[in-house]
Amino acid sequence: MIQRARTFVSRYGALLLPVAVFLLVYFAGSRLYPVMQKPQVFFNLFINDGSLLLVSIGMTMVILSGGGGIDLSVGGVIALTGTASAALLRAGASPYLVLPLMIVMGVALGGLMGWIIQYLKVQPFIATLMGLFFARGMAYIISLTSVTIADDVYKTFALTPIYIPFLPKAYVYPTTLVGPIMLLVAIYLSFFTRFGRTIYAMGNNEQSARLMGLPVARTKVMVYAFSGLCSALAGIVFSMSLLAGYGQHATGMELDSIAAVVIGGTSLSGGVGNVIGTLFGVLIHGTIVSILQFNGTLSSWWTRIGVGVLTLIAIGIQSLFSLRAKRSYAGHDRISSKVQAGDQVKQPPVQPSVSS
Repeated sequence: MIQRARTFVSRYGALLLPVAVFLLVYFAGSRLYPVMQKPQVFFNLFINDGSLLLVSIGMTMVILSGGGGIDLSVGGVIALTGTASAALLRAGASPYLVLPLMIVMGVALGGLMGWIIQYLKVQPFIATLMGLFFARGMAYIISLTSVTIADDVYKTFALTPIYIPFLPKAYVYPTTLVGPIMLLVAIYLSFFTRFGRTIYAMGNNEQSARLMGLPVARTKVMVYAFSGLCSALAGIVFSMSLLAGYGQHATGMELDSIAAVVIGGTSLSGGVGNVIGTLFGVLIHGTIVSILQFNGTLSSWWTRIGVGVLTLIAIGIQSLFSLRAKRSYAGHDRISSKVQAGDQVKQPPVQPSVSS
């Protein structure tokens, strides 16, 4: 039983940690502020952090691919998507044309950065930082001030409540459902497709994945394109929630998404983690914000402090799991070598054949 428990912890410990932390933080907040025990407060986590969940899903896939993979452009893409869609709607464009156009733009930007990283051998940090500057710069070129959205379709998506069955007075909005739907898509891609298996193989050892015949180059471009898709959807959700677009929107969200991914148990070196843990990383972030809002006297910067401390703890625990795994593999190799050496010693010498 002890050995089974150790195996279970070593295999699922990175996922169990964010789940346990979320339950602990939410329980502590509900004890301090009983209003947090209402179901609507829990669903508000998805309402308020819908955009963060979307970009964190894309960030998880990028980091899992390894090779120092990271996407710093997500905040800029959100700002550009919101500002561009607001400007187009103000000019009289149909929302049914604007929405797919924003998605295509996000996928194109992500794919372009992936192509630059893969084929021009530019470090992901530099390439995506360039994407961040480009996206925010384009948002400010479109408009230096906030652009209000008065479109009826956007207002319908932003203000129509969807009530939760069996929970009276608990509701979400149509924009809230985009994040969970993309989470299910990411789970399917990660665990049940060749695309997901290739991402994990790349994250563990890109050279080995290439030698195995896996489409490493194509997958890397597709991973960044997927992150661009998530960022574009996050920009649409963000602009619908605020009914406005502005180049300053989502400032620092790329750092929040990285923190949520790390707190969720995904290793920055790649190949370890999943989007389920990222969900709980986002929920932890939202719970800390909710506690500060109910308190009303603490500065919002305490959110940064709390998330920073949890990120450091998560990185430390990941290092411990990695070190234990390395020691386990090293011990297994030593035992195997000793067994092989013992077998060689115990083998009887070969007797020379005697001819008649």
